[in-house]
Amino acid sequence: MKITDLRCAELGNHLMLRVCTDDGVDGYSQVESSKPYLKDPILRLRDLIVGKDPTDVERVMRGIRQRGAAKPWGSPVSAIEMALWDIAGKAAGLPVYKLLGGKVRDRVMVYNGAIRDLEHDYTPEGFAAAGAWMRSLPHGFKFVKMAIAYHGDMKKVPGFLMGDLLDEMVHGWPVAGTISERGIAHVVECVAAMREALGPEIGIALDCGPGFSVPDAIRLARALEPLNPMWMEDLLTGDYTPWPGADLYREITTQTTIPIHTGEQLYLRQSFKELIEGKAVNIVGPDPCDVGGLAELKWIAEYADLHGILMAPHGTGDGLFGLAALVQVSATLPGNFIAFELPTGNPPWWFDIVEGLPDPLVVDGFIDVWDRPGIGIEFRVDRAREYLADEDRGFFDN
Repeated sequence: MKITDLRCAELGNHLMLRVCTDDGVDGYSQVESSKPYLKDPILRLRDLIVGKDPTDVERVMRGIRQRGAAKPWGSPVSAIEMALWDIAGKAAGLPVYKLLGGKVRDRVMVYNGAIRDLEHDYTPEGFAAAGAWMRSLPHGFKFVKMAIAYHGDMKKVPGFLMGDLLDEMVHGWPVAGTISERGIAHVVECVAAMREALGPEIGIALDCGPGFSVPDAIRLARALEPLNPMWMEDLLTGDYTPWPGADLYREITTQTTIPIHTGEQLYLRQSFKELIEGKAVNIVGPDPCDVGGLAELKWIAEYADLHGILMAPHGTGDGLFGLAALVQVSATLPGNFIAFELPTGNPPWWFDIVEGLPDPLVVDGFIDVWDRPGIGIEFRVDRAREYLADEDRGFFDN
């Protein structure tokens, strides 16, 4: 079997990849939403993979892995890797988890991820309303995640900072400012209100930044300790920060009982080396669509497990094909796996153009691992064609 083509099309808010072969077995994958500008970088990799055997996943990847970088530039390489696993599984008649070593769990835990109340305001009352809404969801999440401080508009609340906001990006840029005493108290009040609304059965994780100074991160973590959050994520780096910041994270991790989490922006295992070996964080969260793919994520999980560090993969914008890939790899991860961040269809008609997902998808906070070949979902091509742009009309053609 040989690769004959690499195609890319915009479908809804996502870029879709199709790796074509001369055997009629094609692989699909998806790039995180909000990255339509990656279409040309993806297609530039075509000549580097055409003619190769797609089932020799590592051999193909060795030819393109050096073309990636920190988020978002690892997405083209990562998406190709996932499409190759889809082909390999279909060719073997096996689910991808079998090719990654076999599953160790029959269902995988997820948390709200892309399913969140985006209409709340940044007041205790708003956080309480968001918590009540999340509690009412039919998914039965065991815990949910909420954005605070520099992740979102809380940083713009009057008096939150002692000076001006030095914010160059939507989620902040280290260091974005100095949080006031009132700002710390405001975060605690909001989280406490949401904690109460969720009730004792549902945990809460906090997506924090980046944007914190080390002292502010420690101050806030200590203030939040009585509320016992699942973790505090991306305090110093994250999203589009192209370095891990292990030495600075270690200062925070050693000063609080709250687990510290980061890693969604990092590309390849090498970027996690200092975080893991230096015990700089308690939890790592690579995104398969940014880190280099499924095998790379599993390697990082196993290396983290060796060092007593937990794994909670990122995946907010990875779409339904990203969700399917996360189910496959998460089924194979060691006991340090907590849960992954649930992607969803964006727009909702995505659920009408694919088949193979369980219905309902999430039950009591878990997704059952399916056994269909490859990543286990397929397009309803006739329906999907309706949403292609004119320039992408040939995406599904033979």
